[in-house]
Amino acid sequence: MHQATDLSKPQQAALALAALGVVYGDIGTSPLYTMKEVFAGNHPIPLTPDNILGILSLILWSLIVIVSIKYVVFIMRADNRGEGGIMALIALALHNARGNPRRMRIITVVGLLGAGMFYGDGMVTPAISVLSALEGLQVAAPAFSHVVIPATLLVLFGLFYFQRRGTAAVGVMFGPVMLLWFATLGVLGIYNIAANPGVFRALSPAYGLGFLIENRSLAIVAMGAVVLSVTGAEALYADMGHFGSRPIRQAWFGFVLPSLILNYFGQGALLLAKPAALDNPFYRLAPQWMLYPLVGLATVATVIASQAVISGAFSISRQAMQLGFLPRMEVKFTSEKAQGQVYLPGVNWGLFLAVVILVLGFQSTNNLAAAYGIAVTGDMVITSVLATIIAAKNWGWGWGRAVALFSVFLALELLFLFANVLKIPDGGWFPLAAGALVFLVMITWKRGGQLLTERTSGAAIELDSFIDALLVSMPARVAGNAVFMTSSNERVPNAMLHNLMHNKVLHERVLVVSVKVFDEPYVPEIDRVRICKMKGDFYKVTVQYGFKDEPDIPQALSLCADQGLDIDMMETSFFLGRATLIPRVGSGMALWREKLFIFLFRNAASATGFYKIPSNRVVELGTQVVL
Repeated sequence: MHQATDLSKPQQAALALAALGVVYGDIGTSPLYTMKEVFAGNHPIPLTPDNILGILSLILWSLIVIVSIKYVVFIMRADNRGEGGIMALIALALHNARGNPRRMRIITVVGLLGAGMFYGDGMVTPAISVLSALEGLQVAAPAFSHVVIPATLLVLFGLFYFQRRGTAAVGVMFGPVMLLWFATLGVLGIYNIAANPGVFRALSPAYGLGFLIENRSLAIVAMGAVVLSVTGAEALYADMGHFGSRPIRQAWFGFVLPSLILNYFGQGALLLAKPAALDNPFYRLAPQWMLYPLVGLATVATVIASQAVISGAFSISRQAMQLGFLPRMEVKFTSEKAQGQVYLPGVNWGLFLAVVILVLGFQSTNNLAAAYGIAVTGDMVITSVLATIIAAKNWGWGWGRAVALFSVFLALELLFLFANVLKIPDGGWFPLAAGALVFLVMITWKRGGQLLTERTSGAAIELDSFIDALLVSMPARVAGNAVFMTSSNERVPNAMLHNLMHNKVLHERVLVVSVKVFDEPYVPEIDRVRICKMKGDFYKVTVQYGFKDEPDIPQALSLCADQGLDIDMMETSFFLGRATLIPRVGSGMALWREKLFIFLFRNAASATGFYKIPSNRVVELGTQVVL
């Protein structure tokens, strides 16, 4: 992570510019549809001057309370060695729960629910963002309305297709493009506010509170739309490791927040003067000559916003794999310099399929807005719950102080969540169902992995006593090194037993290698391997990674030379176990979940590719395991 204190002001400014492109794309494109959804959505609020001012006040103070205070001021303090995001939050919350299995289970389940909600949000964001940008064609040239859906699908296909090339090539343009976008938001806002400066009365929270009190029957519906203005707040925390907290804060307070406020207030001023602009208040801000360039700029901005969400899904998936919550999947690193730039084909095309279904199924941003928000607010509530635990335990605040602060945020977020629950019949079920499916896969994979370990280690032999027995009647030894990969190097790997049973030989040097992933982002290379020399040229090797490290077993084993164990890869064979799983009733997991785990297990990427082991050096030995 970049430490802002070590950087010059120009370097900090460059990081703040880069953060504009990566961090703020989602929240920065919310003005495209938020006011439209409030006053012209499926559940519109009556367009009156008091309602306009009330909604503007609610949007303003939501941005201040949720984004500025909760995320920028407090949540960004909860960094795991500079890294943020839901997986880092889970790791921090678990840190002080060790020794309390019940609390650890609760924190894990809550955190995984948050991860599931992130995926649900990641499906809706590209669909609603790109579609809202191209709906500007309906304003610029109504005759082209019929091309909005095909054009949206074409843009989205291009976006997902080029993910395999990574963002390094075009990422340098993200910051300048979003700088232009936010500048345009501000200028359009000022242009319209100048004709009706009285809209600034909405700066007072009294207008927002007055709206909620006087329109109790509409308040919940309105809050379900207002929450759209803060979607994307999670990105501030999730991308902290890429830029550091200071550049993100500087970009928010110095440019993003003022631009958003000016644009929302500009839309409010326009609606006060011209209620007919209700059909698309964002695009009606611009003069006619500017519409086509604005549609183009908005499309690029929404592509950038979608890119950030997709990259976030890749990052979380990779971290979840490392922590044992998802099966191994193919991971491609798209940059030799930027460690965090990864591409997961399975996740990419799964997201694309979901986005296409959303666009074709909902057809407009008005309909999609009903599906948007519930996953976001669910994620926000879970973040606040985990942050309360971290503040109480990790920061030493105690429960009283932590609960007092975060209950303020939770009160507003629970109101948002309840408002979005009303959207479930209108489409909110889709991200909930998608998030629940991801959550189910995660807990099933984790529990299935535990069961598999129990079944395979129940009759396992202690490695020390096994070596003692071998020394009494040592089998034939052959030249070279044998590496046996296992989940625990305290016991004899099944692959070693099968090799002895069938081949009746051992290599002259035997390494029993296990991989340990810590709940911190990175493990320094100096701590990568731990070696324990045993009798008979046996070695126990523990390879240590953080949840954001790139697993590479040959590279890790090359570091053993510094500790006196020089391993020639050309004289090394890797022995891997290949289990065939058989379900059974009453195994500690429901039969249908067992079958789901077996399906995931069969379709998981091979350990060979995941750990970058040369395929021509691998020997796989199979066994059957009854769960």
